Amino acid sequence: MLPLTLLTIVLMSLVAFALGRSRALASSEGKISSLHSRPSYHGMYMLLWVLLAGIGVFIVADILFSAFFTNLVMGAIREATPDLAPIAQSLIYSDAVKIADGGLPSTEDDLRRSIAETYSGYEFWRLGLIIVGSLGAAGYAFWHTYNQVARDFRARNRAERILRGMLWTAATIAILTTIGIVLSLIFETLIFFAKIGWDVPAFLLGTTWSPLSGVQEGALDPTKVGAIPLFLGTIMVTIIAMCVAVPVGLFAAIYLADFASKKTRSWAKPLLEILAGVPTVVYGYFAVVTIAPAMRGFGETIGISIASESALAAGVVMGIMIIPFISSLSDDVINSVPQSLRDGSYGLGATKAETVRRVVLPAALPGIVSAVLLGTSRAIGETMIVVMAAGQGANLTINPLDAVTTVTVQIVMLITGDTEAATAAPPAFTLGFTLFCVTLALNVVALRVVRRYREMYD
Repeated sequence: MLPLTLLTIVLMSLVAFALGRSRALASSEGKISSLHSRPSYHGMYMLLWVLLAGIGVFIVADILFSAFFTNLVMGAIREATPDLAPIAQSLIYSDAVKIADGGLPSTEDDLRRSIAETYSGYEFWRLGLIIVGSLGAAGYAFWHTYNQVARDFRARNRAERILRGMLWTAATIAILTTIGIVLSLIFETLIFFAKIGWDVPAFLLGTTWSPLSGVQEGALDPTKVGAIPLFLGTIMVTIIAMCVAVPVGLFAAIYLADFASKKTRSWAKPLLEILAGVPTVVYGYFAVVTIAPAMRGFGETIGISIASESALAAGVVMGIMIIPFISSLSDDVINSVPQSLRDGSYGLGATKAETVRRVVLPAALPGIVSAVLLGTSRAIGETMIVVMAAGQGANLTINPLDAVTTVTVQIVMLITGDTEAATAAPPAFTLGFTLFCVTLALNVVALRVVRRYREMYD
């Protein structure tokens, strides 16, 4: 019913646009120039108000009524089972919802059946109030704005004001989301350091990472929260990935931009960019079933022991994944270098290779650096490939042939484990805050490089 309600609101807005436009044309009496705003602005004004009123009330009503009726149902459960733990009461609520929705067959448990009937009754009222409220708001907006359409009505000004408000709201939401993420990271990081007695060196310089094994009465053991193995693993996998991605991606971009024919470029560039659309889990599977066994077999052939899960395998496959990022961005940057620079180099007798090496690449350096740093940030934040191909053990090693883990993998393990969130969240968010700081530093470096060299070639 709710999707149908949304569809109805959208159809009402389209009808409002058509009727608003036709009413504006009728009010002009054949002289469109006599209208303050074009007929399409009158239709747009009605469309925006119908959409905003209908969908706005729909969202607000859904949130409020869902919370209200859920509290009523949980109150009935708590009243019927005062001795049960909250998690058991939540399980009863979940089962009752599934029974009411038909996801579970009816049970012999009288309590669950009774709660399911109560939930069904409340759900009927919730859906009814949402549908009536949203359609009523959309209908009132339709009627009110339709009566406002007239020859002197400033529909363009009001429609543009609404659009500016929508854009401002979108920008504000994005900014507030960023601020909320940063504040949550900082807050949980402070909790983490409070639990280890504000021993920051124990986290940044410690060599043993096993935070959940050192929990004692809400406090963490400072000797088991050393993140050096995680940092080393992340750096090692990232370096290997960039050693694969940067030369291949950059050389591919140079070839496509300055050496390939239009026919070759027309199929080579899209084919290369297909790699960017492959899910990371597919890359991880490729690393597990193809790259890692091949490396292990090659190592046995030459007498070198390579672990079944290694930083080398994860880094190589991650580098393959990052190639299209660097290649596509570098290609765009190289193509944006003015042709006059190339022509001047050719006029001085330089070959194409010399022109690329001494003119094009220096001119495109800021963009290339940005592409490389973007690829580095992508490698630092990758999780699935490392989980499947590099391992999950926090081993302190600089040998790329051994199994390692990264910061992102440990975040996933902490959040998805069986430990309660109050204990597992602070270490995970602290690692996330560390990644945030590293990525921010990379962005700052990229901006400074771009500013410095852009002035040289502008």
